[in-house]
Formats: sequence, structure tokens, C-alpha cells
Amino acid sequence: MRDLAAGVRRFQRDVFPAKAELFADLADRHTPDTLFIGCSDARVVPELITQREPGELFVVRTAGNLVPAHAPHADGIAASVEYAVSVLRVTDVVVCGHSACGAMTALAERHDLTGAPAVAGWLHHADAAVARTADSATGADRVAALVRENVLAQLAHLATYPSVARARARGDLALHGWVYDIATGAVENLTEVTAPAA
Repeated sequence: MRDLAAGVRRFQRDVFPAKAELFADLADRHTPDTLFIGCSDARVVPELITQREPGELFVVRTAGNLVPAHAPHADGIAASVEYAVSVLRVTDVVVCGHSACGAMTALAERHDLTGAPAVAGWLHHADAAVARTADSATGADRVAALVRENVLAQLAHLATYPSVARARARGDLALHGWVYDIATGAVENLTEVTAPAA
């Protein structure tokens, strides 16, 4: 906790004054252009990877960058997606997976998650990706394949949201799938090669 408090003091002393005009503007304006859905992994920092300023990304982070398909009941992810698309009117949504993802590793290597039932239940949102990589190579190659397939599966889930479907039908919203490599900083754009299933 001391490190966090020291970080706040450095922010207030060094960072905030240099960006005071930006923060003053942001106090009354919230107009991000991109919804960035990434993994909760502490090594994946959307604003750092994209070099965006405060206020430019609307960020949702979940274990495994998973997005449940649309369902009648509300949840925090559905509400965040709907708010970003319908209220903030973002023009782009990025689903970003990453190398060495713990969630995808657990699935690829069939880890025993009986001691973490909430995690096990949550990871079922990657079932389609797991099915598509069932015959893939083993080890790191299988994890990498699953990471990619999972990004595409989550884009397909996003496409089931009514707010997303409406915005895409109007031509107001584009979906993008990325994979970030922690070791090299490379970002692979999967949607330049293949479009997600609608």
C-alpha cells in the first residue's frame, strides 16, 4: 500500500500539473472513441500499449478478455458495452488477448479448477475457442492458438449485443481483434486477416 500512496503523491506532484489543462477539460467531458476490452492481467495496460491519453479509451478488463454473449439478464460487462456503444457512441471496439494468458493457459493445459469454481464457470465463455483448438499443437503453441481463437470468439459474442448490432448496421461501429505479445511489444491485428463471425 505504501507503493500505491507514493505513486499517488508522484502523480499529484509530477504528472497532474503537466496535464492540468487536459484534466480540467476531462472534468466536464467524457468522449472516448474506443472501447478496449482486455485481460485483467497486470502486464497488459491498454493506455500504455496504445499510448492514449486519459479520456480516450473506455476500458473493460476481464479474466481472459472474455465477453459473455448477450443474455436477458444484466451484468457489468453488458452494461459497460451498452453504455460505451449507445451513450458514449464509441466508433471502435478492440478485444485484446495476450501472450502467456493465465486463463487461456488453464484451458489449454486443462488445469484443475475445482478450487476456483467462479473462475471455472467464467472460463466457459471461451468454450467455442477451446473447441476450435482442441486438435491444435501442445504447449505454448496450443496456448497461442487458443489466445487467437478466443479473441475471435469474443468478437462474435460482442456481435450478439443489440446495441452493437444496431451500431454496426448503421456503419457507426467497427470491431477489432488484437493479440499483444508481452515479451516483444508486438500487436497482431487478427481482423486484418479474418473478420469475426457475426
